[in-house]
Amino acid sequence: MNASITLRNQKKPTLLSIIVPAYNEIEVIEEFYNRLSLAMDAIKQNYEIVFINDGSQDATLSIMKSLRDENEEITIVDLSRNFGKEIATTAGIDASKGDATVIIDADLQDPPELIEKLIEKWSEGYDVVYAQRKQRDGETWIKKKSAELFYLLMQKLGPVKLPVNTGDFRMMSKDATEAVKQLREHNRFMKGIFAWVGFPSIGVTYNRDSRYAGETKWNYIKLWNLSIDGITAFTIAPLKLATYMGLIIAAASFIYAIYIIFKVLVIGEAVQGFPTLAILILLLGGIQLIFLGIIGEYLGRVFSETKNRPLYFTKQVLQSKFNTLNNDDQSG
Repeated sequence: MNASITLRNQKKPTLLSIIVPAYNEIEVIEEFYNRLSLAMDAIKQNYEIVFINDGSQDATLSIMKSLRDENEEITIVDLSRNFGKEIATTAGIDASKGDATVIIDADLQDPPELIEKLIEKWSEGYDVVYAQRKQRDGETWIKKKSAELFYLLMQKLGPVKLPVNTGDFRMMSKDATEAVKQLREHNRFMKGIFAWVGFPSIGVTYNRDSRYAGETKWNYIKLWNLSIDGITAFTIAPLKLATYMGLIIAAASFIYAIYIIFKVLVIGEAVQGFPTLAILILLLGGIQLIFLGIIGEYLGRVFSETKNRPLYFTKQVLQSKFNTLNNDDQSG
């Protein structure tokens, strides 16, 4: 055990805020609520559920409201439109009132029953207890391998190490939660933010299930964009790579130019090789365009940050009995 870890004087949080972002989850939201409630009742944990409706187009919000009518421990944060999961998670964190928080998806790929083990590790003094997947059911080989490659890349490039095979499913202490609240950048990659704030952390392994119902909201294009966001949000390594490759190519071109001049003037061989010249021009042009694109990605993110817009707006916030937010429109 890490020497900085000290045992907490409580086995459970006084109040656990369970943050659940949801977008078009009509098929699964009630089953998720039932399983979560049973899991919390089994361990006699005092909790609130913070549902975030991320601009759902179906009846997800109506079901949330009907559940809240039955349970005063539910808060509903209704965003003004679909802002994406990273922003929705942030809105849930902002609305949480517990002395510890759990972030979990509504699709039941991450089992609510695992929260008991997260609490056990939290009680040992860890500020962040992340759920680490040892098996991922219902996912294609391509998705698994691309995720593996992404985590490997982030381990090598990032200033902080992302735990491999780890999503947003985790438990955080009040200190860690408050630290995350202070990070307000618009280019949000939550797994990187959770790692960047630090604090003593440990993983709990589990088998990730297939979706209980419905279809995943993450297609390959969205996953690719999330990967780009993750890389550009937490490292400038691609820009450094552009610099190093530029220096290497410039040096190689200079040496090759000297060789050509020597060959023509000393040996007397006529200048030939138009196909080679054309290939080199295309190659260098392609490399330049790639790195212009990388610079553009960073420049676009700087542009977004300088506008300093709120991260989100809400249409309404329906309070739990623990929540002191007012019911007016909110922004974050």
